[in-house]
Amino acid sequence: MQGLNPPQREAIRYLDGPLLVLAGAGSGKTRVITEKIAYLIGEVGLQPAHVTAITFTNKAAREMKERVAKRVGERASEVNISTFHALGAKFLRMEAKAAGLKPGFSILDASDTSALFAELMKDADKARVKLIQQRISLWKNALLGPEDVVPADDLEAGAARVYADYERTLHAYQAVDFDDLIIKPVRLLEQDEEIAARWRTRIWHLLVDEYQDTNRCQNRLMRLLTGERAAFTAVGDDDQSIYAWRGADVENLNQLAADYPRLKVVKLEQNYRSTTRILKAANSVIRHNPKLFEKKLWSDKGHGEVIRVMACRDDQHEAEWVVTRLLAHKFETRGRWRDYAILYRGNHQARLFEQQLRAHKVPYRLSGGQSFFDKSEIKDLTSYLRLLANREDDPAFIRAVTTPKRGIGGTTLEALGQAAGRRHIGLFAAICAPGIELEIKAAPLAALREFAAFIDRMASRAEREPAGQVLADFLKAIGYEAWLLESMEPREAEARLANVRDFVQWLAAKGEEENKTLLELAQTVALITMLDQEEADADAVQLATLHAAKGLEFRHVFLVGVEEGILPHREAIDAGNIEEERRLMYVGITRAQLSLNVSWCLKRKQGKEIVERTPSRFIAEMGDDVRHEGQGAVPEAETVDKAAGNARLAAFKALLKQP
Repeated sequence: MQGLNPPQREAIRYLDGPLLVLAGAGSGKTRVITEKIAYLIGEVGLQPAHVTAITFTNKAAREMKERVAKRVGERASEVNISTFHALGAKFLRMEAKAAGLKPGFSILDASDTSALFAELMKDADKARVKLIQQRISLWKNALLGPEDVVPADDLEAGAARVYADYERTLHAYQAVDFDDLIIKPVRLLEQDEEIAARWRTRIWHLLVDEYQDTNRCQNRLMRLLTGERAAFTAVGDDDQSIYAWRGADVENLNQLAADYPRLKVVKLEQNYRSTTRILKAANSVIRHNPKLFEKKLWSDKGHGEVIRVMACRDDQHEAEWVVTRLLAHKFETRGRWRDYAILYRGNHQARLFEQQLRAHKVPYRLSGGQSFFDKSEIKDLTSYLRLLANREDDPAFIRAVTTPKRGIGGTTLEALGQAAGRRHIGLFAAICAPGIELEIKAAPLAALREFAAFIDRMASRAEREPAGQVLADFLKAIGYEAWLLESMEPREAEARLANVRDFVQWLAAKGEEENKTLLELAQTVALITMLDQEEADADAVQLATLHAAKGLEFRHVFLVGVEEGILPHREAIDAGNIEEERRLMYVGITRAQLSLNVSWCLKRKQGKEIVERTPSRFIAEMGDDVRHEGQGAVPEAETVDKAAGNARLAAFKALLKQP
């Protein structure tokens, strides 16, 4: 317990019933969870396998595992530390028969399910398909099946009809989506007391991180797994609940006190991250939100640098000011690029900052936008590669066989899925199963068999020939380039083709450098997205949305575009949902350790128009301990002629290059 403050020690040692740890930003909550796991194993004597911890991201789960390993050694591998979805997947693998699934059921990711929805709604535009997909996901998160939905408008009426078809198709494919990984275990635990009792004996203590981000379904899963004993530690912060748009319900935190009369509440209010000045501004903003549990962050890190609030002429000036200020500050402090973050409400705000950073040759990383490997065209190609490596990969098969279109639609795939389910085999194997001719019409079956033969031929070549050559021939054979050009606008098609060419060149080079065949590369293609993570420790300025920045911290933060209509967002203002936007502002402020710069624009370009802007109400809510600059004109300290400014930047860069 060395180095822990009294509330942290109390949270770790408390085992007399359900516990809520209200953990303010930067208050050491991860250490509390880690130390509690070590305490349960080392002091209390629980077997590691009887301790389960749930986080919200794979990255958080990995970090927690590493920390626990440092405390308890090899026994850490027996502790169940995972995301909600990984726990749900493990549950369904173990209880597949009771859940009506084959042991090798498929898990469809967002792009797989998007393709399914597009097939089910052939005549709908992309925007409507996306809206209906989101609505069905929210219904699942709220524990509502197709039979439970009472449509409130035309959109919901349409979504309700699609929902039933979607569930039937998933069942036929013997597949589940991400939402099913929670809702199916919940249904099973509710219906089968024997299974529920078995899992409760497995989980003697459950720890849940970021509890304010749980949705109704996840909350129900926690309660079912802990039962009447309620041996759990929920760690969360109502001031950082920013995911209502994807189903998170901050009321879960508030409801705990009502549902568990014996609930113990421990508040972690000492912040180990930020200066007093930054915390004062954060506290001042968040106190405008209603509270069930009062708490106030404090720090012993000193008063700290003044918080600057800069009024910029326009968005171009804002980007120039931020990057110039960043360069000057880095030069003055001899810091690293990775010490700095530029945070904004929406991805569209990143472009001008990227341009300025590139112009000054400043390395940067972008978070909160779409990963290269999540792009639709790259997922199309990796589905083929996954299938080459594993014919049992049903989601890869479904995507590959329908992209490009080859006369195989939803009706055929549903029939194939039912046939595969009855035989307890994969979709690919079912194509040539005895008696399949009686279940699928001749023309689509011929198309399926032609596709299977093509995959087998390419797999044979992929074992022997250079990756680059096989890839080039493969792309030509499936007609992917022609299909893109025919199915979308020229500009979008060309952008996608450029990504495809980059991907093919990268894989070909990787095959040559590592002396690997395409099949060997395909066997690791599922791990390709991990490449995004490899650069996480690079020395680069971080550009991120406020949602993507949650859980991160930086020595110096630039919080940009803090205007009415952006933060708070216009849609939130119209809907009267200012509280969550205020929590976003709070999250942005509390990412900063040593310095914080806030900026807004008097005018901003929107499309072809120049629109006048006003500062966000949250700036006034930060209190008086901030310095306002700008007022539309560049302040005196900033007025240097262009030549002098360029000369100063050149001098900075020359000094930075010095050893």
